[in-house]
Amino acid sequence: MARLADYFVLVGFDPGKRGSGDGQGQILQRFPEKDWEDNPFPQGIELFCQPSGWQLFTERNPPTFFVAVLTDINSERHYCACFTFWEAVESAQPQSHPRNGEEEEEEPSSPVQPAQLFAPKSLVLVSRLDHAEVFRNSLGLIYTIYVDGLSVSLENVIGNLLTCTIPITGGAQRTISLGAGDRQVIQTPINDSLPVSSCSVALLFRQLGITNVLYLFCAALTEHKILFLSSSYQRLTDACRALLALMFPLKYSFTYVPILPAQLLEVLSTPTPFIIGVHSIFQSETQELLDVVIADLDGGTVTVPECVHISLLPEPLLQQTREALSMVLDPELEVADLAFPPSTISASSLKMQDKEIRAVFLRLFAQLLQGYRWCLHIIRIHPEPVIRFHKAAFLGQRGLTEDDFLTKVLEGMAFAGFVTERGAPYRSIDLFDELVAYEVKRMRAEEGNKQKILRHIKELAEKLYKNENPYPAVTMHKVQKPTEGCHLRLHQKPFPRLDEGTVQWIIDQATAKLQTAPPAVKAEKKCMVPSGPPIAAIMERNGNALANSARRLEVVRNCISYVFENKMLEAKKLFPAVLRAMKGRAARHCLTQELNLHVQQNRAVLDHQQFDFIIRMMNCCLQDCTAMDEHGIAAALLPLVTAFCRKLSPGITQFAYSCVQEHVVWTNIQFWEAMFYCDVQNHIRALYLDNNEENHTDEESTEGPQEARSALEIASEQLRLWPTMSREKQQELIQKEESTVFSQAIHYANRMSYLLLPLDTSKNRLLRSSGLGDVESVSNSFVTNSIAGSVAESYDTESGFEDAESSDVANYVVRFINRFVDKVCTESGVTNEHLKGLHVMIPDIVQMHIETLDAVHRESKRLPPIQKPKLLRPNLLVGEECVMEGLRVYLMPDGREEAAGGNIGGPPLLPAEGAIFLTTYRIIFKGTPTDPLVGEQVVIRSFPIASLTKEKKINIQAQVDQFIQEGLQLRSCTFQLLKIAFDEEVASDSAEVFRKHLHKLRYPQHVRGTFAFTVGQSPKQAMQPKAKEKNPSLRTLSKNLVKNAKKTIGRQYVTRKKYTPPTWEQRSSQHFPEDNEDEISVSEEMDRSTLTPTTTIKPSDKMTINHLVERACCRDYQRMGLGTLSSSLTRSKNEPFRISTVNRMYAICRSYPGLLIVPQSIQDNTIQRISRCYRQNRFPVVCWRNSRTKAVLLRSGGLHGKGVVGLFKSQNAPTAGPSQTDSTSLEQEKYLQAVINSMPHYADASGRNTLSGFTSAHMSSSGLGHRARVITLSTPKCVSPKGRETPRGKWGSIRASGRMSSYALNMEIGSRLAGKDLLGAQHNGTPSEASFLRQHRASLYIIGDKSQLKGVKPDPLQHWEVVPIEVFDVRQVKASFKKLMKACVPGCPSTDPSVAYLRSLEESEWLSQIHKILQISVLVVELLDTGSSVLVSLEDGWDITTQVVSLVQLLSDPYYRTLEGFRLLVEKEWLSFGHRFSHRGAQTLAGQSSGFAPIFLQFLDCVHQIHLQFPMEFEFSQYYLKFLSYHYISNRFRTFLLDSDYERIELGLLYEEKGERKSQQVYKSIWDYIDRLNKKAPIFFNYMYAPEDGEVLRPYSNISNLKVWDYYTEETLSEGPSYDWELAQGQPEHVEEADRQDTSAPQTKRKIIWPCYDNRSRVEPDAISKLLEELHNLEMELGQVPERWKDTWDKVKASQRTEVRQEGSRTPSSLLMSSGLSHHRRSLGVYLQESGVGSTLNLSLDSDTSSTSTPSSGKQGGRKSTSTLYSQFQMSESENRSYEGSLYKKGAFMKPWKPRWFVLDKTKHQLRYYDSRMDTECKGVIDLAEVESITPGTPTMGAPKTVDEKAFFDLKTTKRVYNFCAQDVQLAQQWIDRIQSCLSDA
Repeated sequence: MARLADYFVLVGFDPGKRGSGDGQGQILQRFPEKDWEDNPFPQGIELFCQPSGWQLFTERNPPTFFVAVLTDINSERHYCACFTFWEAVESAQPQSHPRNGEEEEEEPSSPVQPAQLFAPKSLVLVSRLDHAEVFRNSLGLIYTIYVDGLSVSLENVIGNLLTCTIPITGGAQRTISLGAGDRQVIQTPINDSLPVSSCSVALLFRQLGITNVLYLFCAALTEHKILFLSSSYQRLTDACRALLALMFPLKYSFTYVPILPAQLLEVLSTPTPFIIGVHSIFQSETQELLDVVIADLDGGTVTVPECVHISLLPEPLLQQTREALSMVLDPELEVADLAFPPSTISASSLKMQDKEIRAVFLRLFAQLLQGYRWCLHIIRIHPEPVIRFHKAAFLGQRGLTEDDFLTKVLEGMAFAGFVTERGAPYRSIDLFDELVAYEVKRMRAEEGNKQKILRHIKELAEKLYKNENPYPAVTMHKVQKPTEGCHLRLHQKPFPRLDEGTVQWIIDQATAKLQTAPPAVKAEKKCMVPSGPPIAAIMERNGNALANSARRLEVVRNCISYVFENKMLEAKKLFPAVLRAMKGRAARHCLTQELNLHVQQNRAVLDHQQFDFIIRMMNCCLQDCTAMDEHGIAAALLPLVTAFCRKLSPGITQFAYSCVQEHVVWTNIQFWEAMFYCDVQNHIRALYLDNNEENHTDEESTEGPQEARSALEIASEQLRLWPTMSREKQQELIQKEESTVFSQAIHYANRMSYLLLPLDTSKNRLLRSSGLGDVESVSNSFVTNSIAGSVAESYDTESGFEDAESSDVANYVVRFINRFVDKVCTESGVTNEHLKGLHVMIPDIVQMHIETLDAVHRESKRLPPIQKPKLLRPNLLVGEECVMEGLRVYLMPDGREEAAGGNIGGPPLLPAEGAIFLTTYRIIFKGTPTDPLVGEQVVIRSFPIASLTKEKKINIQAQVDQFIQEGLQLRSCTFQLLKIAFDEEVASDSAEVFRKHLHKLRYPQHVRGTFAFTVGQSPKQAMQPKAKEKNPSLRTLSKNLVKNAKKTIGRQYVTRKKYTPPTWEQRSSQHFPEDNEDEISVSEEMDRSTLTPTTTIKPSDKMTINHLVERACCRDYQRMGLGTLSSSLTRSKNEPFRISTVNRMYAICRSYPGLLIVPQSIQDNTIQRISRCYRQNRFPVVCWRNSRTKAVLLRSGGLHGKGVVGLFKSQNAPTAGPSQTDSTSLEQEKYLQAVINSMPHYADASGRNTLSGFTSAHMSSSGLGHRARVITLSTPKCVSPKGRETPRGKWGSIRASGRMSSYALNMEIGSRLAGKDLLGAQHNGTPSEASFLRQHRASLYIIGDKSQLKGVKPDPLQHWEVVPIEVFDVRQVKASFKKLMKACVPGCPSTDPSVAYLRSLEESEWLSQIHKILQISVLVVELLDTGSSVLVSLEDGWDITTQVVSLVQLLSDPYYRTLEGFRLLVEKEWLSFGHRFSHRGAQTLAGQSSGFAPIFLQFLDCVHQIHLQFPMEFEFSQYYLKFLSYHYISNRFRTFLLDSDYERIELGLLYEEKGERKSQQVYKSIWDYIDRLNKKAPIFFNYMYAPEDGEVLRPYSNISNLKVWDYYTEETLSEGPSYDWELAQGQPEHVEEADRQDTSAPQTKRKIIWPCYDNRSRVEPDAISKLLEELHNLEMELGQVPERWKDTWDKVKASQRTEVRQEGSRTPSSLLMSSGLSHHRRSLGVYLQESGVGSTLNLSLDSDTSSTSTPSSGKQGGRKSTSTLYSQFQMSESENRSYEGSLYKKGAFMKPWKPRWFVLDKTKHQLRYYDSRMDTECKGVIDLAEVESITPGTPTMGAPKTVDEKAFFDLKTTKRVYNFCAQDVQLAQQWIDRIQSCLSDA
């Protein structure tokens, strides 16, 4: 029984400070005045009566009623029913103590009085029961008595109210009366564990809607803060009550305040979760709450802030709940679309709907928590059950580990309460217990059937309704209500003061009566709580998955049985499949069960191999377990890892646990707790089972074996018996249980030390990195070799104290175990003495274990490691040093398919296992493929560090049985990609160290840090400060300058003054030192005198000049006759150009060479002024002259924009008048005019009619005919049958028609170059003929950037013309190159490789950039070839300008297509003219941000495209281009370092090459290296080289004619990139040796060449290389000094020429032309049909005629008729005759000697014989393959008499011996030699 109400309180308004309208509440009276003992009076009620604050109102409001809920310190809820009405306030006028009545009468009559104010007053009932209606009625009754002045004593009513008692539960019905003629019926709920909600839940759904309430529901369960807003207090209370009702069976345990008073609003910023209601007038104050979910009941909205993520119910539950709610709340929805909707559908009554909604949520919880009782661990039964929930197992079995919602719910406080309350095995049960135990199957069966679901919901709703309203026919309440509008009465007396005495007396009497009454004890119906079906039974629906895994489990079982039967090979075969199967949960369980079978008496001793297999399986099994171990795998393995072991040596055993420590799960304290509780439960169960068995042995046998009772059943049985036991028995049981727990705690302390102490305690990686069990950072790897201890040495070896280290580990482990023990022992009630004992024991346990481990570690070190392949050392270059020793890694396949087996279906070379090495020059991977089929191959992939463009961290799974490992993806601009995964033995810090080193080497501080400089130095030198490095070179330089000055003074006319070398600073500064200034002026005067230019050179500079002259540019200028320095004194003045030394100190232009070619007439000081107009001061200089038309090619930087020019010159530039700007531009024009004047035809044609001098020059040269290129896609032009050629010159057929304005041409060329073909170019991309048919052609075309030339107007009087074109800038090249790299070397395989490659290639736009460059170059070539000079003036003059200018020279001048010429071209145009190699290659730290821009590579690609089209025009091979492409970024040579000659001189690089080399080995210049290699081997040589004099090449530039360079896509995994020749050479020999040893096996001559693995050119060289190689080998064998291959080659060519001449065909222009087709497109496709000789060797002998002498058919000269062309293919055997002559041959047995004509055929490898020389019928053949030996013979019977006996020789074959005889001894010797050489060739 309980009191209906505990306290009755009267609260009134207490006016605070005068004048303010706000006051506060004040308790006027309370009954009873003393607190009840069992229930103290709650504080702060006055705040809750007026939650919005106590205020005065100007009018009377109707009375209000609401219930506020207060929670006390014991989390008991008190319901405060507040009934509030308003009373008039006493007037504020000062009066002399009037009586109340007087005052009221006077008020209306005095007009000055302020308006009447009303103050609130509240009647409050405080109760622990929630009977809102009863409270409303009771307080209403009290108010009615007061308002209507009923003749009932208020004191009596209140006294009765406070003494009324009612039963709490049990469904009793009680009628009460308060003694005012009233009657009320109170029904109590049947079961008080079910919440009472009346209609609040249904109302909540009406206010907010289904989705919103579900959001709130999930937010409340996952512990978010929830705030309700409404303008009605009663609704706030209802909504909060509804939300709690929905959460049943969980109870909300955080702050719960349905109505929060205004004064307490700061409670909202509390950090803990809450459910709070607030009046909506405070809405604005809730705005700044960032983490609160706000539900506005009036507006029907729920606002979730951005930072809050509410986890929703897992699907499909969410969907099912939604559907069920909509069926309940909106039944019309189902039939809304029916044509004839049923008329009867209507929702249930509100009260019923409320219960139906709750039924839906009850079902939901039953489904969420089904099977929860199977995951309860009971640790203690007596004196009190202690129960723990195994969360991980529950989530794992339900398959919901990933689910946020359930995980959060299970971790929440509400669920902890649920376990404590409902975990107990023996208690009374309610609706939820039944539902979760018995109805889960039914719910599963009905899934998806709406009717059945609805029926179930209705059944549950009935039960819930019945629980709240057990007696449906309720007698009507009878309570008086006040009359309507009574609150508006004017003369209402204030609420009377009650008499405390009366009330107290009534209360006292009632309590006395209660004490005498016997206590009503309601017997609780306790019973055993049903567990329901286990989870496994429920989850069985995915049957197909199980069937699928049956085969896998079979594999696992077989493999394990093989291991234990010692069938290791079988096990090895199955092993990969087992590791794959371990991904599945079933297979892992199967593994643990199978292993269990092999453990006898807790021990299983294995041999090393078995041990290794078992360890690897365990590790694989554990690696997919999370730290939670939700599937119980780690739990099942825990007993096994202490069982499996191997003997290391007598008395030392290594257990499996020492090899499986590296898993997160072991450092997770929750895992250990769950394991501990599980074991304790088993032991306690055993404890009680044993007891029972002793007592009831006979019963047991009858019940049979199915009696395997769960621990919970046993516990409930025990709890039932507990009260009946004697005190001693109880104590005994408590003690037994306690000691059971204690012994388990000791056991676990041991177990934990096993798994936490590493084998090598001195280096404890696992725990140190995991920072006190911090799960994330635990090293994620494990060890698979048989030495579990060979963990990679850790890097932190600062502390030299091993003891300190190991004790540190021990301390850590001790702390960890102590923490665990404290927690579990306090929870499971272990006594304090025992706990202290444990704390003493643990350090000893750990220490003992460390000692045993030391021995094990020592022994395990001695075991030979197995499994891992040996790390192979890479070959290094001379001077290359290892920076970091190999880190064991896996090289993973990237997007290139071939290496991984790919589309060709080769063997998968990748993934490969090996090591990555970092040297000063390269990053090298060397290893072997993991695939056992190709395991003996070696895989190498490397690239120079300098070419690294991108490095990113990735995570990869290297092998099926491995963890996901950290890896790196390194991309290089030599088109290599290293995608590596670090092996588990590599600590992550060493991977970091690797990255740091790599970065330091990739971006050195200064160019001196690059490999080309540091090579061969000891590291010390590299460390010196920079200043010291510079000084020596400076000193020597100045010495030399002075020396040279003395030498030259005698020969000089000028300067008598002594020279002092300028200081370094002066020289490097941009401005000239003063003395240089006058020197320039001096030189001007001298120029006007008869002195030659040389005089301008100061003696001091002579040495520099000498050096400058040696530079490439100068040699080239001399070759072209553009002016020489030496012969300058005798040179005639009319040479148009001179070599100017104006830039010898690099003062005018830093990035130009020291000597420049400028027009003769331009003075040096003019040059200095002109240079300012151009970007980077790169003024126009001549770089090439056409020897025929004398047109020149000039280059410069782009012009400065006007604004910038203004800055450079004077401030008044924009003003009118002759400012400096004008004069400069005039000088500029003068300069260009001087260039034009230099052209011979310009003078002839007096400057205007440029055609006359021109066509003739052309017609004369047109006889040679077009030179063809290899046709790729376009069709060749037909050659006219008579061999007549169209004239070569474009201008040959021009008629002198009216000239068009120069502007039109300029527009036209410009737009065509910009890609808008106005008149349509020819199909080969060269400019169309029509576009050039203009009468006037300017003498000089300036090709400039469209954007820069906007302001330039065409001037008809000028002789030059500007061609604006659009070019791409460096940024576009960079972007395009990045895409090209990704296309050619993708990072990961694409879905459709064929399409993806082409698409990404097109998107990169690389080919279109190449097309653009070629197109511009071909245009310039055309212009130069037709006699116009061209100035290329694009960007800064060092990127695209350089590309175009170099290509133009290459196309126009055959010299540059030789090896020597190409070198010169690169040195001149790229190096001397300052292409910024270091900057573009991002070679130092400074360039890191700008990134890599492959301008030079693009140029080489263009050369490659031309090479493909004209294979006979280049002396160098494609390999030469690739070699340069690779090494210009590799930093192996110094040639391509730095940005200009100036910088190279500054570093002392330029002139050290002569005689200064310290070691022959280290080549600093790439050119020296190439020369040396070229002498050794013909790798850079193109055998097809057969140039035609003066040939100008015009390649096709359409994209369809361009090919992707194979340099971008090819790769050689057998040796890495083949461009470091020494490295590549070192290898093939080993292979052969290996072959030789293996002679027992049948040897096959077939070679298999794998794409992407073998270097094809080396494994299968072309015919000529092979012949040269064989020749070389022969010479070596014969002990001759081998001849250089080049000499051999030249001899062969020469001898062929003479042979061809003897044949008498007319001397051809080239060797191939012996067929008389002198003018023909010489494309590869033509060789076969047209070459005069049928031998195919012809082709490989590249353009030289046949290899053997042609048949001497006596046809002289002319073109052979077609008949002979065919007759050569009729195989007359005489065709291939290496040697022939007459010999005597002895016939077979008993036959005579006969003379025969013998032919030795090297090609067919046979010796044929004929009757006579003329005979064509072969009489017999001796196959040389069968010849065993050839020996000098003796004359036998019937031999020719006259012959010397030394002329006999015998040939022994496998079948018989042939006897031969020659005419004389010499011939015999010759034959023997020839046959011998044939044999040795074979």
